[in-house]
Amino acid sequence: MNVHAINWFEIPVSDFERAKKFYETIFDFQMPESTMGPAKMGFLLYDFQNGGRGGAIVHNPAFYTPSANGSLIYLNCEPDLQVNLDRVEKAGGKIIEPKTDIGNNLGFWALILDSEGNRVAFHSMK
Repeated sequence: MNVHAINWFEIPVSDFERAKKFYETIFDFQMPESTMGPAKMGFLLYDFQNGGRGGAIVHNPAFYTPSANGSLIYLNCEPDLQVNLDRVEKAGGKIIEPKTDIGNNLGFWALILDSEGNRVAFHSMK
């Protein structure tokens, strides 16, 4: 059995600069970016050197279409997702489900629509 259920994720975006600004605003960091073939990518920060799992926003219209349906990614918002959630609407997103206790000591979650119309979840233990 694998230790991690996920190795990498990619969030489709239609307007790279708008999406980059959205995620930089809600996570309060400068997003590194790179072009790989036809895909322009902006990387969410994570600890690769210590086995962390990560992902990126990706602009490649021939391959990706943003959607509020389909897979749901839970972004780590430790220590308290409310900090990130409080930045969502100002950054151009929409809160669909406010911070909610999952129960069974599994922490809290919230659901948003990002600036591109993707449904994305937040998670934290506090």
